[in-house]
Amino acid sequence: MTVPLLGTLAVSGFANAWFFVFLVVVVAMLAAYVLAQRARRRRVLRFANLELLQAVSRPTRRRWRHLPAALLVASLALLTTAMAGPTHDVRVPRNRAVVMLVIDVSESMAATDVPPNRLAAAKEAGKRFADELTPGINLGLVEFAGTATLLMSPTTDRDSVKAAIDTLQPAERTATGEGIFTALQAIAATTGVLGGGDGPPPARIVLESDGKETVPGEPDAPRGAFTAAHAAKEQGVAISTISFGTPDGTVKVDDEDLPVPVDDSTLQKISEISGGQTFHAGSLDQLNSVYATLQSIIGYQTVPGDASAGWIRLGAFALIAALLAAALLNRRLPD
Repeated sequence: MTVPLLGTLAVSGFANAWFFVFLVVVVAMLAAYVLAQRARRRRVLRFANLELLQAVSRPTRRRWRHLPAALLVASLALLTTAMAGPTHDVRVPRNRAVVMLVIDVSESMAATDVPPNRLAAAKEAGKRFADELTPGINLGLVEFAGTATLLMSPTTDRDSVKAAIDTLQPAERTATGEGIFTALQAIAATTGVLGGGDGPPPARIVLESDGKETVPGEPDAPRGAFTAAHAAKEQGVAISTISFGTPDGTVKVDDEDLPVPVDDSTLQKISEISGGQTFHAGSLDQLNSVYATLQSIIGYQTVPGDASAGWIRLGAFALIAALLAAALLNRRLPD
């Protein structure tokens, strides 16, 4: 909940939760007040003329005379909460991270089910992703078909990455595992020299493909896709996969249209093994939407932010209200 005057009161945790021990004092004060009121009532009933007391007392004032004490207790509770250091989640841009864009350039990427063809659409969306990714993130590029090639080592120079994307051309076969292993090598080389923080920067692979791995024949082979996914998990690198295309895709080979339906299952398994997310896109608009989602996930991190200001203001407001209420309402009855 957001209150313009008081700021946010949303809380995700507390930096100094031990301050809540002071609530014991607040509870003790409340108990002392209740006991004092009971003792006072007994004294009044013992010695006072009840008919005269009822005649001179004001019902409205009696009904509100505990308001100052209630406001004071509320103020102390709110200020104690503020001292406990409430925090709320804040999204901030990442400045130390490595992202490898790994794009399938196998012949099936020439299918025209996504106009003008899958690879051309992938290039356009990839360049847009490079433009929109948080500037401080190091972005690299790997292409893979029968083999994998590192086209651009992780860099913050987006123009160089986009120029490398423009060079992508279709080639034979699909070695998904080689693409992942090549990306992992580039990540290791970059994180080993990237400074500016404690420990290695976070890293992620974004793998875009449309087809089933053909080299090697089994994804669990030593250089296969699933083996590479396990290696990524061991290195703490999640792989977010995008299966791109439709079930109706075809490519022309020797004047014959060969079906190349998109393969979701392999890419989904890669994501599951490595701890990443799985996406599917059947059009350029959907692919751009997926990349926008990934930008939101990868480009930002959630950190605890200070949320005490609203509690301090509310506590101060309750304290001032308690003092005003005491001055206006708590007037003793004449003896």
